[in-house]
Amino acid sequence: MTVASDDRVRLTEAEKSARRKRSIAIAIVLVALVAIFYVVSIVKMAP
Repeated sequence: MTVASDDRVRLTEAEKSARRKRSIAIAIVLVALVAIFYVVSIVKMAP
């Protein structure tokens, strides 16, 4: 199946900006969760 380039959704600059900000927010949350799990794991392993 082929898709013509005209069938693609064109994002406005505002939508691109919103998508980027949302992606950055998700990345920050993921990094924070990883850091929390890492710290909790280290604390639990401590004697």
